Amino acid sequence: MTATLLAEAPAEARPAHRDPNVLRWLAAYTSSMVGDSVYYIALSWAAVQSGTPSQAGLVMAASAVPRALLMLGGGVVADRFGPRRVVIGSDAVRCAAVAAVAALLFLTRPGLWPLALLAMVFGAVDAVFMPAVGALPARLTSRGQLARVQGMRGLGIRFASVVGGPLGGLAVAVGGAEAAFAVAGLLIALSLPLLVGVRVRELPPDDTPGSRGTTARADLMDGLRYIRRHRVLAPLMCAIALGDLGFVGPLNVGLTLLADERGWGAAGMGWVLAGFGVGAGVASLLLTVRGRLPHAGRVAGWAILAGSVAIGALAYMPTIVFAVGTALLIGLLAGLSGAMCGALLQTQSDPARLGRVTAVSGLVSLGLTPLSMPLSAAAIGAWGTGPVFVVSAVVCGLGGVVALGVPALRRAELPR
Repeated sequence: MTATLLAEAPAEARPAHRDPNVLRWLAAYTSSMVGDSVYYIALSWAAVQSGTPSQAGLVMAASAVPRALLMLGGGVVADRFGPRRVVIGSDAVRCAAVAAVAALLFLTRPGLWPLALLAMVFGAVDAVFMPAVGALPARLTSRGQLARVQGMRGLGIRFASVVGGPLGGLAVAVGGAEAAFAVAGLLIALSLPLLVGVRVRELPPDDTPGSRGTTARADLMDGLRYIRRHRVLAPLMCAIALGDLGFVGPLNVGLTLLADERGWGAAGMGWVLAGFGVGAGVASLLLTVRGRLPHAGRVAGWAILAGSVAIGALAYMPTIVFAVGTALLIGLLAGLSGAMCGALLQTQSDPARLGRVTAVSGLVSLGLTPLSMPLSAAAIGAWGTGPVFVVSAVVCGLGGVVALGVPALRRAELPR
């Protein structure tokens, strides 16, 4: 019933990029993401100033454990209580936690323990925040506008990555880590009144998880069974996992080691990352303007395959100019495939289960793919950048093979 209600949005529905309700959500999401970027700058600086580099690394990694352990449960929470309520509550908790640490740092020098506690709180809150953020767009607009919303969300992420780092660095330079934490808290707080003003379509009571007396564990198992049996979502999750596993290592630790090996230096690595960011931004802008691309399953599959070839080629670029051009192509293809996969995930899912579906996707991206970074570093140390980038490209390309090889996913279309 719910899927039908939300699928049959009126044809005259306002385009997402002209809908004040969607734009309020986008402003709230972007403000929160910029706050996140400033928060990570503040946390890393404060951790380095308060302990050894290894201790700082442990503080920065402290959020990963609760986030991975609680992510699936967070999807159940998002579906049970509604994504808008969960996002508002999550941002309120994150704002309060950051403000508390900022006040503590203003008053005293407590060491690493409050930073580690803050990181763990952020990780636990992220476990419910991320599934709720993924489930919210389907309640804001019609299914035919979800690809455009993915593009708009991508532009928000690009804006946050461009603005957040310099803003966090400026805050640290002017007032130290405590000032940067205060700025992060303020930016996250700005999202709250915007989110309160966002209107969402609620599910009928009978379709809400837990409405029939089911337990949280039963709701979780129902979501996992739903994904496993779905003709599009099951292979889509596999394609996303393979694409992320082959992408994250080379474009994080691998790029740093490649820049050092080629003598490009930090400036050269920055230019390569900028090329990637520009490419991803262009893909997001394309979807924001067009709103829909035909043959979404095929586009996603071919974009993953082409992107994997570009990843493998990056390690063999003779000059920084060619490397930047290749990175721009990788960003464009990765942004396009990511947006297509995200839009298919949202349009193919039952809205009543979308939090749990998003949680599984998030667990793959945030729980499994980070493992590729230390493995990539160790492999590069043993065999060099070229072979490792090629192997990563093959893994990434397998995601495209899955997308093109499974008929239901290959033929999947976005609604008009």
